Amino acid sequence: MSINSVQAIDAKALRQSSKRILVTGGAGFLGSHLCDRLLAQGHEVICVDNFYSSTKENIKHLLDNPSFELIRHDVTFPLYLEVNEIYNMACPASPVHYQHDPVQTTKTSVHGAINMLGLAKRTGAKILQASTSEVYGDPVVHPQVESYWGNVNPIGPRSCYDEGKRCAETLFFDYHRQHGVQTKVVRIFNTYGPRMHPNDGRVVSNFIVQALLGEAITLYGDGTQTRSFCYVDDLVEAIIRTMNTNDDFIGPVNIGNPSEFTMVELAQMIQQKVDSSSELVYRPLPVNDPTQRKPDISLAKEALDWEPANDLNAGLTKTINYFRERITNEQLNNAT
Repeated sequence: MSINSVQAIDAKALRQSSKRILVTGGAGFLGSHLCDRLLAQGHEVICVDNFYSSTKENIKHLLDNPSFELIRHDVTFPLYLEVNEIYNMACPASPVHYQHDPVQTTKTSVHGAINMLGLAKRTGAKILQASTSEVYGDPVVHPQVESYWGNVNPIGPRSCYDEGKRCAETLFFDYHRQHGVQTKVVRIFNTYGPRMHPNDGRVVSNFIVQALLGEAITLYGDGTQTRSFCYVDDLVEAIIRTMNTNDDFIGPVNIGNPSEFTMVELAQMIQQKVDSSSELVYRPLPVNDPTQRKPDISLAKEALDWEPANDLNAGLTKTINYFRERITNEQLNNAT
């Protein structure tokens, strides 16, 4: 068989395996990395975003790609497209953003889920919900397993996000049971990496930006509360594997890095890597802020054959380099 014949067969196989995939919240931190990976796999990607907490900079490099389409749209309103798969990533995920307009945050989780599930039902598309470790609230079970129902305050300032995501999970399972929609649910634990918003209030971006600028590093409470941090490339890999598992596997499945660090340990690690002299300052702990968070990823290992490949040291190096370049460019632009 000639080389040209082999190439023709490979191209035909690629076309047959290629899908038309909708990514809501596709211009966000996680969504933009997901768009990158899906395009690299040869799929056609439709990115939907209202740019409430995201930026076009995250997907600027994709705009000239003929397999990429950007639609400015709010998922709280219906959307009519023909697609094979839907990744429902739309929702502000940092406290700064989701507490700014809590009613809209709840609408995004609940109405957005209803609209995307309706689209999946009509088109026969498989749909994945990006849920969150926040469904566990301030956990009394540690590490958190998927069977744990959580300890969530339903009327607190974080409830718009926590309860919105919990209701979205309910809708996904009910659409599956009642209408036979092929659904998947992943519970995302703290994730970090390039394209994080520098002012979104998340601990990794906060600490890095403060250290790079020589500002005091702000910790809340006594700094002994814990989190586990998953690098964005690892998370995207797990999300795609979840979508591609057999239809009998719905989830929910924890996606995160089980290595646990206190906030003081994280701050000191960043100080050392940046070679920063920034002092640590302490502020009161926000209301209902979880004191510990760590995923049990036994199910992800078994069902997805997945576990994180990047440790915190390696991931922080990549993230610090991103923010260092971004801050330098902004300073140069301001100087001209």
